[in-house]
Amino acid sequence: MKKYLLIMITPLFFLASCAPAEEENPFFTDYDTPFGVPPFDMIENAHFEPAILEGISRHEEEIREIVDNPTPPNFENTIVALEYSGEMLDRVLSVFYNFNSSLTSSEIQEIAQEMSPKLSEHSDNIRLNLELFDRVKTVYEQRHQLGLNDEQMRLLEETHKGFVRSGANLPADKQERLREINTEISRLVLDFGQNVLGETNTFKMVVENEADLAGLPESSIESAADRAAQEDLEGKWVFTLHNPSVMPFLYNADNRELRQKMQQAYINRGNNDNDYNNREILARIANLRLERAQLMDYNSFAEFSLEETMAGSIETVMNFVDQVWEPAIALAKEEATQLQEMIYEDGFDFALEQWDWRYYSEKVRREKYDLDEQEVRQYFELNTVRDGIFMIVEKLWGLGFVERPDVPRYHEDVQVFEVEEADGSHIGILYMDFHPRDSKRGGAWMSSYRSQKVDRDGNFIHPVITIVCNFSPPSSTRPSLLTYDEMTTFFHEFGHALHGLLSDVHYPSLAGTSVTRDFVELPSQIMENWANEPEVMKTFAIHYETGEPMPDELMDRIVESAHFNQGFETVEFLMSTYLDMEYHTISAPFDEEILYDVADIIEGQTIQKKGMIPEIHFRHASTHFNHIFSGGYAAGYYSYLWSGLLDADAYEAFRETGDVYDSATAASFRENILERGNTKDAMDMYVNFRGREPVIGPLLRQRGLVE
Repeated sequence: MKKYLLIMITPLFFLASCAPAEEENPFFTDYDTPFGVPPFDMIENAHFEPAILEGISRHEEEIREIVDNPTPPNFENTIVALEYSGEMLDRVLSVFYNFNSSLTSSEIQEIAQEMSPKLSEHSDNIRLNLELFDRVKTVYEQRHQLGLNDEQMRLLEETHKGFVRSGANLPADKQERLREINTEISRLVLDFGQNVLGETNTFKMVVENEADLAGLPESSIESAADRAAQEDLEGKWVFTLHNPSVMPFLYNADNRELRQKMQQAYINRGNNDNDYNNREILARIANLRLERAQLMDYNSFAEFSLEETMAGSIETVMNFVDQVWEPAIALAKEEATQLQEMIYEDGFDFALEQWDWRYYSEKVRREKYDLDEQEVRQYFELNTVRDGIFMIVEKLWGLGFVERPDVPRYHEDVQVFEVEEADGSHIGILYMDFHPRDSKRGGAWMSSYRSQKVDRDGNFIHPVITIVCNFSPPSSTRPSLLTYDEMTTFFHEFGHALHGLLSDVHYPSLAGTSVTRDFVELPSQIMENWANEPEVMKTFAIHYETGEPMPDELMDRIVESAHFNQGFETVEFLMSTYLDMEYHTISAPFDEEILYDVADIIEGQTIQKKGMIPEIHFRHASTHFNHIFSGGYAAGYYSYLWSGLLDADAYEAFRETGDVYDSATAASFRENILERGNTKDAMDMYVNFRGREPVIGPLLRQRGLVE
């Protein structure tokens, strides 16, 4: 079953009277473009709704043909036919969902609002189709007599399980309620995500006094001046809640009052008394998820969700997270004491607050390691880092990258590359979209416009992958210079891209990143290890003006500071992990009369249970926690840490050879992880690579939580 039927889209405006004729709609035919990429230069917003509706109609007809097939159900006429159904809908939604995240508009948002309930209904019409499920179940019950290979068996098992977990075995009255729940959730997650984007885009802090810029790097000042000029505020400076604006401000601005204003605005997105308030929305989402899980006889949504992960249970997740929490909170308390001492040394007597932590940690880092972020970023010019990643990937797997200006792009800032094997054969197309804009949601992610598969005629279909980021943009006088964190984020997203590009499976629903949430971050997070490897960094850390490589003594200082502030970083993340689990382990719904206060209640419970120190806030607080309320990580935010367990242990396999580019280890990682998609159990894939299950020691050492 296609992934898109289970994805919740975010809000979107459409005038039906503007719909073009069918023959003018590029989604109604195969793409006549280089490599079959979407014809972005021809796609208009008005094309989406008629194409989605036609895609639903065609998919319904394909499902009817499967159900009405007079031949007894078998693997080919039921499971394979279902797997390859809905190709037109898949084609249009892959573009639509990506546009809604990276090129949204009021038109796009309105289309999503209109189409979301229709897509939810369409998904339910398939998953709750009793005649279709009977055919699937018949094939499933005969599975051991069918002579299926491993991938065919995996597809059959995943297809059957998908129906069961979608409610196919429920009685009619419960199925009807399930449909209502799914439709309502699809609407609410749209509202939640759009509210976060709306508030992020709405907030602007205008600085009029140049003295208030004290401490800020010149690049931040230039970017703020450029933003002010765009808004006809020449002579002033505009700071926003987009990460390349807010984070340098919190780390560097001497004006404590303005730091407080920025930090409070950042953590209160979706929590203000305006049109973007998410407080009641998130509580209703949590209640509906609980009801859906209990309809299928689970105690909580987390119990239902975690059944399909490597961890497998709430207990396993909590035990794992708690092992990291204890050393992390102890280290964070030591760091808080150190920062308070710095405040006193500066001649102040105020207590350390949340809006002080980043600022004083940066001062401590400069003092202890003589490290200045602005000095470091001079060596991480965006395109030079990109070329460094290309070189690393070539050394590991022989891949080549050829820029393709002839391939259609959806925005002028986007870079497009053809990815090739060492012998020059085609692998796929990679889009890279680096900088923030009001039409793009925050964060960084990987997605696809076409997943790898083998079509029904036996043709290998190559993937079209995209990575989208919000890196520091170029200013009027400088190119895009990445912070250290942005540089590692680039490596992270590129790892996801490799997972999609190097997929080598038969069936599309098993391809690429279609794996469990707590396994999907392994390919991305292991790439960060090469980003932090000194001998590797030397190859791409080049001064953007002089062309000189980063001096050894500066690189040594970076390595020495690798564990700096890790208590803060880990506790901030873990608190959001615990917050996620608090919402999704409830076994009784929140009462209607307290819905508006649920965020305060749950956050308070989480803080009290874990003994959270007040100087640190949740990395993602309730009202802007897109991962769990408008994304795919509900009861799964822990996955980043679980994948950290995997990536730290997996990278040890390279270290143990004495060569971080070891070709045999790289080949094994590609063969057993990057190429396999969801064709095997995640732990089995890991053991096939590593020779054993992962151990926690490398993760704790990687984060500096143990000696």
